[in-house]
Amino acid sequence: MLTEEDKDELFDAICEGDRETVVALVTRARDEGEDLGALLKDAMIPAMAQVGDLFSAGEIFVPEMLVSARAMQGGIDIIEPVLALSDHEPLARVSIGSVKGDLHDIGKNLVVMMLKGAGFEVEDLGVDVSNDAFAEACDRGASVICLSALLTTTRPQMLHVVNHLKSKGKTAKVVIGGAVITQDYANAIGADAFGEDAPGAVRAVKRALGLGN
Repeated sequence: MLTEEDKDELFDAICEGDRETVVALVTRARDEGEDLGALLKDAMIPAMAQVGDLFSAGEIFVPEMLVSARAMQGGIDIIEPVLALSDHEPLARVSIGSVKGDLHDIGKNLVVMMLKGAGFEVEDLGVDVSNDAFAEACDRGASVICLSALLTTTRPQMLHVVNHLKSKGKTAKVVIGGAVITQDYANAIGADAFGEDAPGAVRAVKRALGLGN
């Protein structure tokens, strides 16, 4: 079983982006029958939360956060199949995609990793996602739909998605974000929350669900 020192090492490895150490420690925990849900909650999620806080404070930047997120993903790739066979419950199911006409995915991909690192089940719908595809994600159980747009020309598509979901009677919360998105725009189109960056997207999803910050 992992000792407290091992868990501290795992925490630090995620913060420092040391994917090899993360994979080694999580693999050992799995092989020794460790409670992987507890490991995720007690060591790994707090590590990514700290990374997000450092990014929001301007102490680290996108490259460092991306390296940490990839290290975290290395551990999640090991944990997810095990948790899928157990009664572990994620915080909620989130579906995310870049809206129709927008082919950018770097920001979206980072949000996906941050959401997984925060304990959410995430469905990545990809880029250039149709209104119907977002609605179908609601039918598959998404509690939150996250919309990403990088271009001013695709930003109006977010309003079309919001209106489409309403017209179909979908009740999932809608969270939006991207380089051209603001809180004012989120308010204007009736989105439930706005994430100013990847850590902010995690906080926005939690706010939309009433889970606090």
